Amino acid sequence: MGVVILSDLFESQKKNIEKKYPLAVRMRPRNLKEFIGQEHILGEGKLLKRAIDADRITSLVLYGPPGTGKTTLAHVIANATKAYFHEINAVISNVQELKDAIKQAKEREKTFGKKTTLFIDEIHRFNKAQQDVLMPDVETGNPVLIGATTHNPFFSLIAPLVSRSIVFELKKLSKENIAQILKAGLKDKERGLGILDIKAEEKALAFLADICDGDARIGLNALEVGVLTTKPDKNGTINFTLQVAEESIQKKAVGYDKDEDGHYDTISAFIKSMRGSDPDAALYWLAKMLYAGEDPRFIARRIVICASEDVGNADPQALVVANAAFQISEFIGMPEARIPLAQAVCYIACAPKSNAAYLGIDKAMKDIKEARTLEVPKHLKDASYRGADKLGHGVGYKYSHDYKEHYVDQEYIPEKRVYYEPTDIGYEKKIKEYLDKLRKQT
Repeated sequence: MGVVILSDLFESQKKNIEKKYPLAVRMRPRNLKEFIGQEHILGEGKLLKRAIDADRITSLVLYGPPGTGKTTLAHVIANATKAYFHEINAVISNVQELKDAIKQAKEREKTFGKKTTLFIDEIHRFNKAQQDVLMPDVETGNPVLIGATTHNPFFSLIAPLVSRSIVFELKKLSKENIAQILKAGLKDKERGLGILDIKAEEKALAFLADICDGDARIGLNALEVGVLTTKPDKNGTINFTLQVAEESIQKKAVGYDKDEDGHYDTISAFIKSMRGSDPDAALYWLAKMLYAGEDPRFIARRIVICASEDVGNADPQALVVANAAFQISEFIGMPEARIPLAQAVCYIACAPKSNAAYLGIDKAMKDIKEARTLEVPKHLKDASYRGADKLGHGVGYKYSHDYKEHYVDQEYIPEKRVYYEPTDIGYEKKIKEYLDKLRKQT
């Protein structure tokens, strides 16, 4: 009888402790049926779903933005698998803890015939030496590694570790997914807020589902803060309104790590939008970068490059506008710098495009690198020093301004090369017509 009472006491204490956890932790799915989203890897017939159902998990890496279910999915696998589940957080772990976990896994298999699933959260935090420790035993299949990371594993993990693991990319949760999760949190009486009398406006939940940007954790945290800090009305009902929802989430975090995917993917989309003549898309990516705290000078440099590379002589003014925005952003800073940057972005996105100058210099650079170096013709060589004429330097040079239309046909390169081929677009059309006119005189 005493054992039963003691057991009940422990269970009661466990539940009391769990109630103190944030709603996002309490509502963590315990099995695949409760898991919402990520149908591309967990839908019926998908590889990861089949592996979990068959208890045939091999080493894998779960990669995706925060709040998309990486850690949750690892716990779901732990509940479904017959293997022992050992969890480590790379932020506070070290090589010795890794070695101890691997040693225990070997002893566990030898003594009980039971394999170990080693879950490493934030695995990208481990340096190369720490990741190397995992290699021999991950390759033999004990422990089975499950790594979770917000960083691209192909950049942040060593290649041998990635090659021995299956990488599953988790996507941002949809608005519908988030709304479903929020409603589950409101309804659940055991782990959620269901024991409270809450009247939640649909538009309030829709607002959270949108503003949390695919991160379920942010949505649930905001919901809990809003509910628990709102006084009930005279009937004891907590009214979760749009105003409460807006106050509960002051500013969302944008997925934009300055040295990782968020940075490179966003700047890539930004440049390609300007190149593709879509000012609206370009302004959106500009706003995302500025909102996330990107250095305006970095953005300005990319605008200048785009003006020259993608607009070029189709509209020479684009480079002038871009350079002005660059200089202005240097000395006025944010938030005012967003205005000249936006002006330059719109100008470049709407300008006619030509990459002829860019292609020309790359072609010339390739010739310099790979072909025989051409000698400067004697009549073009420097003739400003004493004795140059004895070497024949400068002899026979024709000064262009002495001739009609300030042009004269003469050799400027020993072998005929064509690098710059102006297009028929924008101002470059005039450049092409002018060059064609000169060439007809030769």
